[in-house]
Amino acid sequence: MVYGYARVSTKKQDTNGNSLDDQKRALIEAGCSVIYHDSFTGTKMDRPEFSKLIKELKPGDTIVVTKLDRFARNAADGAKMVDELVKSGVSVRILNMGMAENTSMGRLMVHILFAFAEFERDMIVERTQAGKDVAKAKPGWKDGRKATEIDEELFAELREKQARREITIPECCALLGISESGWRRRVNKAA
Repeated sequence: MVYGYARVSTKKQDTNGNSLDDQKRALIEAGCSVIYHDSFTGTKMDRPEFSKLIKELKPGDTIVVTKLDRFARNAADGAKMVDELVKSGVSVRILNMGMAENTSMGRLMVHILFAFAEFERDMIVERTQAGKDVAKAKPGWKDGRKATEIDEELFAELREKQARREITIPECCALLGISESGWRRRVNKAA
């Protein structure tokens, strides 16, 4: 059986061919019969759908990913996982690289590429932190996101209607243009 695995770190990730839709399309074109996918960080190996897929794999199966970093962003964990899969008789195919082979050169390539994936992730974290540090140094900096401006009278009216179950929280949020977590924060603050 040929299985595909797609992963994004966040549900909103949609860049450079890394969206779930782009990955699924590539996996289907590569002949995957079943595709598992997660919206979960690659720094953790315990991901819901990935864990299900690993339990499903049997010797002779093939697992396909679009890029090696879809397995993991941590060199040690990712290389260990690929090594274990290959040694158990599961073929590992990385679309932008080829097959992960159970040879000295194949293992070396996997380790090197995982090291680059981890390095790339570390650079992203460093750049993000540097950007935050620059923002904090500016006058008027405030931690967190800027609260969405809403019509307070409409909020009070909707809050009362929602308390009487005349309207749902998602309907209130749509009318105010805020998220459900934003709604809950405002309701808790007003209580």
